[in-house]
Amino acid sequence: MERAGWGGRRRAVACKLKKDGRTGWKEEAPLDSPAPVRILTVCTGNICRSPVAERLLQAGLNQVMQGGFEVTSAGTRAMVGDPMQPISADIVRTFGGDPGNFAARQLTPKILRGVDLVLTMTSGHRGEVLQLDASLLKRTFTIREFARMLDVLDQRAAAAEGTESWEGTHDDGDPQAANHTFWRGLPARAAAVRHLSLPADSAENDIIDPYRRAPEVYRQMEDELAPAIVSILRHARLNAPVRGTRAGSL
Repeated sequence: MERAGWGGRRRAVACKLKKDGRTGWKEEAPLDSPAPVRILTVCTGNICRSPVAERLLQAGLNQVMQGGFEVTSAGTRAMVGDPMQPISADIVRTFGGDPGNFAARQLTPKILRGVDLVLTMTSGHRGEVLQLDASLLKRTFTIREFARMLDVLDQRAAAAEGTESWEGTHDDGDPQAANHTFWRGLPARAAAVRHLSLPADSAENDIIDPYRRAPEVYRQMEDELAPAIVSILRHARLNAPVRGTRAGSL
């Protein structure tokens, strides 16, 4: 039996992730287009948590800007070559994503090279990422921590609407370039409000690991992960560049 609020949350997320027939696939951008924003999600085995984050973020971000984002995942001790776990795959399908053609990868320095944003499932994973590439210190967050920071930014933007103008990047006719510039600067803006988004318990930064555990633990994983994904997609949508206008508002 579903717990109270679970079905409602699924409906809320699903409305943001309506399947468009391309979910989980990445179209190659034209040769003259800017590189997409590269986001990497990280967990341990790369078969339960980070694949769900990868596929649902990609599905939602494709709706914000097709070809503007490339979301991938890897594991710190990956079950290399394995598909995502069946219940994780079911969660992806429920929210309109595509779990197909997935194979777990081991996190390596090469995978981290050129990534714009790393979203880990726990604080421990964040530490392991930084052991491989310390230069990513200011671009690596737990996914729940990052989502809370974006919520703060969105609240500030709503409060300032109509009273402040944003001096960020103009579209100048190239939404993809504006989008890339916006996301390259987002980690610094998010980190600047970290002190306003600290949880009462540091454990609230982490997503529970359901591997080899009961289905109820997968539901807990979903309940912890889904709100973070919703917050990230909302921030992306609110700040999506529109041709001929500024890239967004903070």
